[in-house]
Order: sequence, then C-alpha cells, then structure tokens
Amino acid sequence: MKQMTFADAEYAGKRKQTRKELFLIEMDQVVPWTGLVALIEPHYPKGEGGRPAYPLMAMLRVHLMQNWFGYSDPAMEEALYETTILRQFAGLSLERIPDETTILNFRRLLEKHELAAGILAVINGYLGDRGLSLRQGTIVDATLIHAPSSTKNQDGKRDPEMHQTKKGNQYYFGSAT
Repeated sequence: MKQMTFADAEYAGKRKQTRKELFLIEMDQVVPWTGLVALIEPHYPKGEGGRPAYPLMAMLRVHLMQNWFGYSDPAMEEALYETTILRQFAGLSLERIPDETTILNFRRLLEKHELAAGILAVINGYLGDRGLSLRQGTIVDATLIHAPSSTKNQDGKRDPEMHQTKKGNQYYFGSAT
C-alpha cells in the first residue's frame, strides 16, 4: 500500500465535486474500458528491456482526457502534475507521470494502427446508446512561436494579422494562434 501524499490528503478533505470530477466519474462508469484495452493491447509495447512501459489503461485514459478537454501534449503533462482528479482518473501517481513525448508516442501508435478514430467512435456510440452526448471542450494554450521579422516578407510590408509580443526583454513577431 502506498503512503498518502500531502496532495492526496488535501484532496481527500475537499467538500465539493467539480463538473470535471463528476464528468470523469461518469465516464469511468460508462466507457467500455476492457474492450478498448483489448483493441489496443496487441499493438502496445510490452516494455521489455529498459524502462517499463506505462500501464495501457493509464495511457488510454490520458489520451481520452486529452481529447475531452482539448489539452496539447505539454498541457496534458502539466495538468497531470497539477490536477489530482486527472491523475486519479488515469490511475497515476506523482512519482511517475508520462511526459509529453510519451503522450505523443501513444497517440502516434493509435494513429499508426488506425485505432484513434475507432476508439472515439466506440465511445460516442456507447454514450449514444445511453442517451448521452459528448461535446469537446476547448482550453486555449497560448504559445510564442518564432517567426521572421515583420518586414522580411516578399512585399516588404507588414502582415495586418500579425503583431508583436514582448516576453522579458525579447520581442517576438507573429500570430496569436
């Protein structure tokens, strides 16, 4: 048995269940987890040699939360560190959280074997049979992207959709998307 962390102790004392928490509890009950794991398992690495692979169930749950809440790979990694309910839903502890590259590699594995769309279709069909529907949420993840300076285009003119941003003493020019 693992010792309770301070984060777990603090979380255990809270009184209100959030909408995200209630949503994850409901998804835990209605999603056909064993069928989805069986679908992915033949393609999932066994972790022989080197560092052991993360449990398939945990990676599947991380992938689905990423889709449901609109997280990028880096944002999903950070959310797992920051949010207890997301870690609990995935069955992970703070000692071992998948990094953004691991999350990306799992998504690529699903895409390579054409499983990603099928998984979401199975879940949506399963929810539809129970009179439920799922709409994807959006979380804006603003990131500064390096772009050429404002007047180094072919016409020598500034793009009206671009603007500059200052971070520290460094200026960046580019789109806000």
